[in-house]
Parts: sequence; C-alpha cells; structure tokens
Amino acid sequence: MSIDTPRPWLASYAPGVPHDIDEPTGSLYDIVEESARRFPKKVALEFFKRTTTYVELEEQILRAANGLRKLGVGAGDRVAIVLPNCPQHIVAFYAVLRLGAVVVEHNPLYTPRELRHQFEDHGAKVAIAWDKSVATLQDFPADVELDAIVSVDLTRAMPRGTRLALALPVAKARESRAKLTTTVHGTTKWDDLVSNRRISKRHPRPGTDDVALIQYTSGTTGVPKGAVLTHRNLIANAAQSRAWVPQIQPGDGSVVYAVLPMFHAYGLTLCLTFAMSMASRLVLFPTFDPALVLAAVKKHPPTFLPAVPPIYARLQHAADSAMVSLKGIAIGISGAMALSKDVVEPWEERTGGYLVEGYGLSECSPVIMANPVSDDRRLGSIGLPFPSTEARVADPDDPTKVLGTDESGELQVRGPQVFRGYWGKAEATDEVFTPDGWFRTGDVVTIGADGYVRIVDRLKELIITGGFNVSPTEVEDALLKHPSVKEVAVVGITQGGNEQVVAAVVPKDPKAFDAEALRAWSREHLAAYKVPRRIVVVEDLPRSMIGKVLRRKVRDRILGE
Repeated sequence: MSIDTPRPWLASYAPGVPHDIDEPTGSLYDIVEESARRFPKKVALEFFKRTTTYVELEEQILRAANGLRKLGVGAGDRVAIVLPNCPQHIVAFYAVLRLGAVVVEHNPLYTPRELRHQFEDHGAKVAIAWDKSVATLQDFPADVELDAIVSVDLTRAMPRGTRLALALPVAKARESRAKLTTTVHGTTKWDDLVSNRRISKRHPRPGTDDVALIQYTSGTTGVPKGAVLTHRNLIANAAQSRAWVPQIQPGDGSVVYAVLPMFHAYGLTLCLTFAMSMASRLVLFPTFDPALVLAAVKKHPPTFLPAVPPIYARLQHAADSAMVSLKGIAIGISGAMALSKDVVEPWEERTGGYLVEGYGLSECSPVIMANPVSDDRRLGSIGLPFPSTEARVADPDDPTKVLGTDESGELQVRGPQVFRGYWGKAEATDEVFTPDGWFRTGDVVTIGADGYVRIVDRLKELIITGGFNVSPTEVEDALLKHPSVKEVAVVGITQGGNEQVVAAVVPKDPKAFDAEALRAWSREHLAAYKVPRRIVVVEDLPRSMIGKVLRRKVRDRILGE
C-alpha cells in the first residue's frame, strides 16, 4: 500500500502499533477457517452460557452454506440477514460469504415500510430472518417477493436443561442428503438448513475484491443508502483494529462482548470480524440488558468492549447498584457520539482499563481512527487515523483545496477500508469522492500538529442563518451547561427563506423549566446569531439503535408539530 501524503499522527501512535498493515488477501471466510484450524477447541461463541467452539462454528457454517446453495444462492446473489445478535447470525453471515454471495444486514425491529424500502433497493431473493420478523417479510407486495425465507428461532441456541450444545461435535453431527423442508409459505427452518452435508471444498471461493456486504447507512442526514463493502475493505478494517491493540494477540484467551447490534457496521466489524480473527470468545447479547451483561462479567470479564457512551454509563451505574466489580475490563472503544469526562473517569477508575473514543462511518467498514489505547489518549478528540489510512482537511466548497494544521474543514480519507460506492447510486457515489479519489466524510474537523483529530460538526447539519454558519454541536454544548437541561438537540428550521436555530430540549424538571430564561442565559454564552430562536420542550430525543441522536428525525418532529 503506497502512501505518499504526510502522516504526522504516526509519531503519536502507541508502542507496538505498526504504521501500515499487510495487503489484504483471501476472503472473510478465511478468518474463521484460520481460527478453527489454529484453535479448534477454543470457545468461539457464548450465548446465555451456552458455548460453541471454533471447530463447531466452522462445521455449522459449511453446512449452512450448502443449505443456502440448495435454495439457489450463488456467487453475487444478495442474501438478507434480519437477525438480532445470536449464534445463528454469525453462522449465516459466514455461510453467505463462503458461497461468494453478498450479505445485506437489516435491523429486525424495523417497520415494514423501512424493511420494504431496503429490499426494494438491494433486490435480495433469499432472507434469513428472526421468526418474529418472518410475517413482515411474507407481507411484502409482489414486486419484492422473496423466493425463500429461512426462519430462525433464537431459543434453539439457548441452554435447555441437559440438551446438547448448539453445535454438535463434528463426529456426531447429523448428515442429511434430503432436500430442505419448506412450508406452504415458502419458509425453511434454520435447523433444516444446518442439517445438510458440508459444502464441497472444491466449491469456488470469493475473491478479495468481490463484494461481501451491503451496509445501509443510518440515514441521519437523508434516506439510507447501501454502502458496498468488499472482502478487502472488511479484512483490512479487522486487521487495522487488531494492529491498534497489540496487547491482545490471537488465541490468547481474549473475550469480546457483542452488546452492539451486529447489523450495525460498528458492531459488525468489532464483534463479528475482529473477534473471529482474534479467536476470541464472543459473548453475544440479543439486546443490551445491564443485568445480563453484569452476570457475564462475573464469569468472563470482557477484554474488549466496543460500545457507545450511554451503554458505559448505564453499565457503570448498574454495577455500582448491584455491587458488581468491573475490574478486568481492559479496553473500551467508544463511538457514534462524543465521549465525556463524566463517563471516562469513573469507568477507568472502576475497571483499571482504558476507555477511548474512536470514529468511523459505514462507508469505511466502519473504523477510520481511534485514540491510542495508552496514557496518551486525548479526551475530546476522536483520535488518530488507523494504520494504512490517509487523512486531510479540505475546504468544503473546494474539496481539492487542502487546508493546514488546526484549520477547520471537511475531513477526507483514503485507505483500504474505504468503500466502493453506494449500491445502484452512481450519482450519489460521485458526490462523496473527490476527483483525486478521496472520500468526503461530511464531518468538519481540525487536525493538530500531533495528528489528533477533533470534530467540529457535521457538514450537512450546519445551520446557515443570516449568512453565518452555526454548528449545532457548539450550541448543544453551551445549552447542556445550563442546570435545567438534561438533553438537547439543535437543528435548523427554514422559515421565510432563512434557517432558524431551533433547540429541542429535554428538561430535568419539566414543571420548573423556563424556556425564556434559557434563551436569556444562552445570549450570555453564544453570539447572537447562534442563540436559538425557538426552544421546543420534548419528553425524549429520537435515537438510532446504538443511541445516536437523529437530528433529522428531531427536525421532522418539530415540523410535524
């Protein structure tokens, strides 16, 4: 990987972190195959105390791959996965990839309208879905009709008395030559899928530059689009993540907690691919429940816990209340939103480990940078670009005009983790790449002389009022300092041809809240054009599945009212 631009952040890397990763080769399936070869008896998955070893996991993947082949899945076909975190999710993901097919991840709690929009876009004909979501898929109109639905009962992967483990030992695994049993509604039971023979070793494997995943963006600034990610992109990001934590080595007994949904890019890479490449014990949680997580902590504290600030705060509070020690949680990587001192300091005090902030986008597999896992981490910074990653700051109005140190502008990046483009949207793809091939993140940042990057705001969410640019984040930070404000989201509402700054506020005490008093206070702390013209009191703020405030939905709600 030839890099010809300055990388001042390399001098700030933690000891043992390489400047570059090796050129990605092979496919994502090779990750599991290699871990199963080197560490066959190590536990790969834990789900409600039920475990699956790496050799058992590989066996199920190869059987599921053959089952999908019998359903007509071939190289390049899109296969939708509509599952929460569970063992079947991991098996399905790698089985699809073994065939050279393309995974399309979906939130199983999406509304019928949200799911239909994505299926219309990617055109998958086969879906592997939570049995609670099957009816939604069956009710799709004829223009998005599916050829087959594989129905997954999560409880089949949970302990049940003295039942055998989820994945039977290879020597006793049931071979089946029978055709898959389907219902009149076209559904196939998951157990039937994995009761097939293993797929032939001679079955063609995908190439490094083949498409592996279509990952839909969260849609915080518009209609979700499918980011096309190759095996190269995802292998590279897993390798970059491994390089960032040299204190963890493959097969050393590391434990990773999957509290983030794996249908989200953040959870997918740091749990599904990174953990498998480390031969880690991946402890799966179908949803974040502090009590369930703390029960697992007592048995196997996580070496690596990727999460978002609200999860760390809730887990810490629950541990204090239940008098459960968090000691032994070595590394917490936080993303999606700003990480505050109020979360970091008590967390690190209780765990004895590090809690650092990172940054990424679905289009970048998703991780672009993170703070070093060392005493050199910087609170308030999103960290340093990953190995083999280039970053620069450019003028948003002239994306080829590169700005200097500490100048504020749009963050642009290049690297092996950067996506190919949006599925079926060539024009949208062209808009996010510069003529010389840099990906435009849409985030306004500064890069210091030491390479640390700080976010100023989302370019697409800047409010332009009276000719002035207003950063929603800056206004939110100011309002949060007022003692009456619990949460706030600031958006721009167009009125009379001009955008107005509007704040949606969740007050600590709704009965005592005084909006005019807050406006008067904000005039003392903000320039006049940044002061909210309106303050709207709300009970809560709409958030994504990982807790990120969705300003677009805040704006829609205010307009609707």
